[in-house]
Amino acid sequence: MLDLLAERKEFEETPGRIVIHPSRTEGRVSLHDVSFTYPGTSTPVLEGISLRAEPGKTIALVGPSGAGKTTLCNLIARFHDPTEGAIELDGIDLREIDVQSYRQLLGVVEQDIFLFDGTIAENIAYGRRGATREDLVHAARLAHASEFIDRLEKGYDTIIGERGVRLSGGQRQRVAVARALLADPRILILDEATSNLDTESERLIQASLRRLLVGRTSFVIAHRLSTITDADLIIVLEDGRIIEQGTHAELIRESGRYQEMVRMQLCPTDSPLPAPEITTDDEDPLEHARRNI
Repeated sequence: MLDLLAERKEFEETPGRIVIHPSRTEGRVSLHDVSFTYPGTSTPVLEGISLRAEPGKTIALVGPSGAGKTTLCNLIARFHDPTEGAIELDGIDLREIDVQSYRQLLGVVEQDIFLFDGTIAENIAYGRRGATREDLVHAARLAHASEFIDRLEKGYDTIIGERGVRLSGGQRQRVAVARALLADPRILILDEATSNLDTESERLIQASLRRLLVGRTSFVIAHRLSTITDADLIIVLEDGRIIEQGTHAELIRESGRYQEMVRMQLCPTDSPLPAPEITTDDEDPLEHARRNI
């Protein structure tokens, strides 16, 4: 324990840092020509990234493994500082903001959900200190977690084991979403993890995630492209650079990398795929692409 307490903080605090408050934060996140290279390496992971996330909007990040999606989200969470460029919150450089006050604005739902060896109620309440029983039950209902919790013998007082071993993957995800809803973050970072779940669990989790995204500036690392068709802006990353950006409807009509990724998920074969026809304005582009293939 003493060794842990003696560890140096990731960012040394200096006097004069700006302390921000959730009630007075709009949640506008801007990246200006951001590049990043991990310490001890010479190859940049991100190069020249510029984007603007307006308050309450959802930004989806897509691309192959190693494209820089997770690194970009880690910079936004200020787990690292950019090697070049700047990231701003409401026009203020993150390096000028008190780290602790900034982290209070963040909510993160990752692929690998960490749950503690305690009760379901304790694991949800971890999202906000001082939360009442009514608060956490309400969050669980919004996350569609109450549907399985109420069926358990001890309900919210059920012990779930180390890392939630007594729950299924879908149940653990819903507990994590309930925790994030209880925290009520202004900025949300979401690494979707529905690819290994059954259809029913995925449907429930997607419904709870839609509620979680409402009114928050959100960055979503997308694996299944069908889950981000409603995103306000889709960023396609490759080799640490933005190669395409736009809405789903805009990108699906272009003969670019995004369209190719969508078509590969809809028809994952090695055979050549015919180019999709142009859709009409009142037709969903994803449904048209699926039918055309």
